[in-house]
Amino acid sequence: MNFFNRNMIIYKTAEEIEIMREAAQIVSRTLGILASEIKPGVTSLYLDKIAEDYIRSQNAKPGFLGMYGFPNTLCMSINEQVVHGIPTDRALKEGDIISVDCGALYEGFYGDHAYTFEVGEVHPEIKKLLQVTKECLDLGIAQACVGNRIEDIGWAIQQHAEKHGYGVVRDLVGHGLGRTMHEDPQVPNYGRRGRGKKILNGLTIAIEPMINMGAEKVKTLSDEWTIVTADGKPSAHFEHDIAVVDGKPEILSTFKYIEEALAKK
Repeated sequence: MNFFNRNMIIYKTAEEIEIMREAAQIVSRTLGILASEIKPGVTSLYLDKIAEDYIRSQNAKPGFLGMYGFPNTLCMSINEQVVHGIPTDRALKEGDIISVDCGALYEGFYGDHAYTFEVGEVHPEIKKLLQVTKECLDLGIAQACVGNRIEDIGWAIQQHAEKHGYGVVRDLVGHGLGRTMHEDPQVPNYGRRGRGKKILNGLTIAIEPMINMGAEKVKTLSDEWTIVTADGKPSAHFEHDIAVVDGKPEILSTFKYIEEALAKK
């Protein structure tokens, strides 16, 4: 499914960026609430209802619900599922990982933010995959500054992931963000330095490395939404919303609420 229908970058004003910051923070707080709930025995449908109720309580709307026909508030992808998993009554079990991708529409602008959670105790190799994927996100964000180009972001992500022997998904990319969920530019998690569109002040993008423990190849399940690794190995996914301000990347979303919740568990 091609989510992109624009052919130009829409740069944001300082005022628009502040609205986007609040949209992103609503999503961040939602993920923080879910962090306290994720444990063995919990279903993704249960988590989905919590997220929808909280987002609506913040004078916002679930960003994914109904978009392109998606049936739920959250994309929830377990183990070998990469992204776009549909919540179900399947109970999470010890050792699972689950990517929770959440969006919110607030005052006409979208926030879009994701985190891959551990369910109970997970295998050390999977812990490493999650840690390296978070590092990929940080390295990609650091490249989102004036003077660089879009593929510098993907280059940094690709180099770090492949150094650890992981596969970088090619079929799915990050994206511009604003009054629509998917704007230009596309932001691949791979690339060559110095290639792609110039990064300028006012750019707002979602950077979201999707890194596989095995090969890069993915496939779509029969529900026409859930994307899984072709080799059945686990995949990790982390995402932040970024605005380029005064030449540098400013992270509009945060993992703070998640980290606080996890520290209490």
